[in-house]
Amino acid sequence: MVVKTQSKGRGVTALNVGMANVQRYFPHGTSTIDLEIDHLQIQCMLGPEFWEGQPEILDPRLCAWLEQKQFHSKNQRDPLSLTLTPSGKNSYRLCMTPTHVQTHAKVKLVPTAA
Repeated sequence: MVVKTQSKGRGVTALNVGMANVQRYFPHGTSTIDLEIDHLQIQCMLGPEFWEGQPEILDPRLCAWLEQKQFHSKNQRDPLSLTLTPSGKNSYRLCMTPTHVQTHAKVKLVPTAA
């Protein structure tokens, strides 16, 4: 699933999952999830607001990781798109989404008559 960063103020960035993703990928009422980011495994709390229209994951360790990724992005003001993949029961892997898919088209050059 594709998720986006969401600024919650200076130095605080949350992960906005989206209500459609919550309904599809998260067992209702789950209070914690395990989140794998790079080499870290963290457990994040999901408050009641997660299920009531504010589908955000907010954790200080996640925030620090997201801020670091946001800092290194081309446009620091735009939300980052990331991929959140289920990897077990209440467990997910968070990865950067490639922003540009490179395609290599072959171009055939034809000499023109002068």
